[in-house]
Amino acid sequence: MLYVTIMIIAIIVFIYALTRLYFLKKEIKRAAQQLNELNNNVTAKKIDIHYFDRDFEKLANEINKQIDLTKKATAEKRSTESELKKAISYISHDIRTPMTSILGYIQFLESDEITPEMRKEYTIIIKNSAKRLKALLEDFFELSIIEQTDYSMKIEMIKLNQLVLEVLLGFYEEFNNRILEPTITIPDRDIIIMADPSAVKRVIENIIVNAIRYSSGNVTIQLEKLNTTIQLTISNSVYTLSEQDLNHMFDRFYKADQTRTGKGTGLGLPIAKSLMEKMDGRLTAELIENQLFMKCEWKK
Repeated sequence: MLYVTIMIIAIIVFIYALTRLYFLKKEIKRAAQQLNELNNNVTAKKIDIHYFDRDFEKLANEINKQIDLTKKATAEKRSTESELKKAISYISHDIRTPMTSILGYIQFLESDEITPEMRKEYTIIIKNSAKRLKALLEDFFELSIIEQTDYSMKIEMIKLNQLVLEVLLGFYEEFNNRILEPTITIPDRDIIIMADPSAVKRVIENIIVNAIRYSSGNVTIQLEKLNTTIQLTISNSVYTLSEQDLNHMFDRFYKADQTRTGKGTGLGLPIAKSLMEKMDGRLTAELIENQLFMKCEWKK
């Protein structure tokens, strides 16, 4: 009797194991078919399972995670390629403009019919075009260096209130030439941050240059200590800036008015943002009632 019982139990276990193996093999074939269809772009669905086995379910979840990572990497690659194409298009346009000007006026200089006054005027135009081309290439090279993963920062204690004032003094003539009187609010007490002094200076300079260049009436500089951050806000009035322009503010070579080819390289703000990120800070832009606010934030 015992022998019969053991045999019956053994047969039941065998049938159970065989049934389980059958359904697992069937589910594996089904999963393989789903992966094949996914890899051949027949479907974009992730793997789903009908036969629920704890180990096989874990495997399916890990495969689906890998699918998500692959999709994310593909999307990032496409975005990078698209951004690179735009960057190449913009830099090609910005290089072509001064180069065309230089070559055109060199042809004029080669003429024996121009007057000394015209020769002097054409020479000045060529020099200015060459300077613009030089500035563009230097900014492009600087940005490519900053965005490298091994770009190093010399982090130290900085009295930000003093540094901001030093930078502003260097723009005294530029403010006067544009007939701009900036509103400056900087505390007398020391406001200390940990950052790279030269990088912070470059960030402030780039933002102020942008504010002076495109301001339609006023510029405001405010430095304040908040609960968890130190915030420097540089704002200026603008009348032609749109929300779309704001969304592309930190894109390479982007200019809100693409017809103003003589104003800037379109790399000042991307350089400033990259430097802020390297210092574990933030640079953001906000548009409120025709007033553009550029905010630099450092952790206390």
